Amino acid sequence: MIVNAETFRDELTRIFNKAKEENKEYVDVISGDFHRQVGGYPSANHKMPTCCDVMKGMMNPKDKIISEPPKGRGATLKIRYFIE
Repeated sequence: MIVNAETFRDELTRIFNKAKEENKEYVDVISGDFHRQVGGYPSANHKMPTCCDVMKGMMNPKDKIISEPPKGRGATLKIRYFIE
């Protein structure tokens, strides 16, 4: 399986849809857990920068970064996405 930006976007959309079906107000996503779920992490060829870029790129104005690594792209990035 090839892991790329599209893979991360598709999985994040699936997470949002599931949360919406479950009538959740929000969902928290942690980049390290999310990348493991998608695949390819941890490994020498991980795509953590791409994962974090996609996570940030899919934020809406209401969404919040709960925690962020010093350089902004790492396994501890945590974003709260509010479900609409």
